[in-house]
Amino acid sequence: MTAETGLIRSEAELVGVALGLGAASVGRWSTAEAKLRGSSAKVADGLVDHVREAISVGLDPLGNAFCSLRRPAVRRPMGATYTSAPIIDAMVASVARRPVVRVVDPGAGSGRFILAAGQQLPDARLVAVEIDPLAAIILRANLRVTGLDQRTTVFTGDYRELRLPAVKGPTLFIGNPPYVRHHQIGPQWKAWLVDASSKLGLRASQLAGLHVHFMLATALLARPGDLGVLITSAEWLDVNYGSLSRSLFLGSLSGTAIHLIEPTAAPFEDADTTAAITCFEVGAKPRTINLRRIESAASLHPLAGGLKVKREVLQASTRWTPLSRPPRERPSGYVELGELCRVHRGQVTGANKIWIEGQHSRILPESVLHRAITKARELFAAGPVLADPRALKRVIDIPADLDELPARERKVVAAFLDVARKMGGAEGFIATHRKSWWSVGLHEPAPILATYMARRPPAFVRNLAGVRHINIAHGIYPRVPLPDHVLDALARFLSSGTSVDSGRTYAGGLTKFEPKEMERLLVPSPDLLQGAAAE
Repeated sequence: MTAETGLIRSEAELVGVALGLGAASVGRWSTAEAKLRGSSAKVADGLVDHVREAISVGLDPLGNAFCSLRRPAVRRPMGATYTSAPIIDAMVASVARRPVVRVVDPGAGSGRFILAAGQQLPDARLVAVEIDPLAAIILRANLRVTGLDQRTTVFTGDYRELRLPAVKGPTLFIGNPPYVRHHQIGPQWKAWLVDASSKLGLRASQLAGLHVHFMLATALLARPGDLGVLITSAEWLDVNYGSLSRSLFLGSLSGTAIHLIEPTAAPFEDADTTAAITCFEVGAKPRTINLRRIESAASLHPLAGGLKVKREVLQASTRWTPLSRPPRERPSGYVELGELCRVHRGQVTGANKIWIEGQHSRILPESVLHRAITKARELFAAGPVLADPRALKRVIDIPADLDELPARERKVVAAFLDVARKMGGAEGFIATHRKSWWSVGLHEPAPILATYMARRPPAFVRNLAGVRHINIAHGIYPRVPLPDHVLDALARFLSSGTSVDSGRTYAGGLTKFEPKEMERLLVPSPDLLQGAAAE
């Protein structure tokens, strides 16, 4: 944060500084921007000159002030996560020598990408798209100070509504499309995603985040010869609802390279996540795609190199992140975990407030109460062995056929079910799709329990206490009986030999292991485990 940032104490002052820098003279303002203009505050003498000087040497004091005044939790609903300078420099440098006649930034923010691209591509027209009126105002101020306002069009609105006139020559799409989870995307835009993708002969999931929407909007705007360098969260590479982006990358966008930036390289200033720089050139249809991993900011430039992966390999895979690493050789005597064990995610209760014991369930008999792992942290805290279950909560699991219960217990359970029904237990998707709405159907205790989503490798715990688990954990069940000492050795190996690289990374740095992914982990054969146990 610069000294100038600290002197801007409110959004009204931020608007005042932007106006002092000449933002009002840049393009046609939207109604929302005009309203903010009317709320501007007077700024301290000399502050505008100090900010102008900082902008003139390549800093972003207005963008920094925006991020300081609006904390990440406030900016998150609009996906306003700003990109660090080393990444911007590397992305712009990768296309600086291309004969670009127009540059489009889908989510311009304070203008970091559009300013850098405008300076490196002096003959290109610039189009900056920003939906947040405050960010658009400071964007205009930055354009005015840098002298790029005369060849820039600012579109204050939704990128999905942008229309571009035809130009003679390539358009460059560059920037950081906003990351917003599907819960915060309105139904009209979810319908747009499905409808617009169908026009390209593709299917879309309404669970897709906003960055997937923006990739589709880019594909609809792009023409043969256009190119792009976009940075997003990397989750679309691996998740089911990212399949549309993968199809666009291999199809109409003609992707050429993906550079995966690990969280250690701090791709975003206030989000701990793996990022993907996606490069494409419409119509190129390369036979191989470069997949490269970047672990530090120092190795960003140039955006080149990586493993060459054939297009057909990507087309056949539903998870692309593992393809960015050289293939692992299977050590002699090792097998996939799935050859030894089945991995089952725990049962979904449908309503934890009802089906995990509490004051409402005090009348229930012990026969329907089962100690269970209900939070991942319970496995992390357990260490290698869970032997004492007394600290764990109990899950209510009532037989689907109430006649299995003794008459006295059946009467008590019936009284509880009246309470559970009033709490909504008979409603909801899960309850209405059970054979009996009151029967959770817990799995039998698994010899090994595992976490499957965290910002760290999974915990694998020997379940000597014989507890159950709900859907925050996986249970590992041998396909054939294995002696206890072999199970002990297997759990120890999994604990020490499993890294986050084997899972799929989501926004926020979370790594998730689906059951089939966990079953693909390489482990020693029972004979080797037997030998390890004997040592």
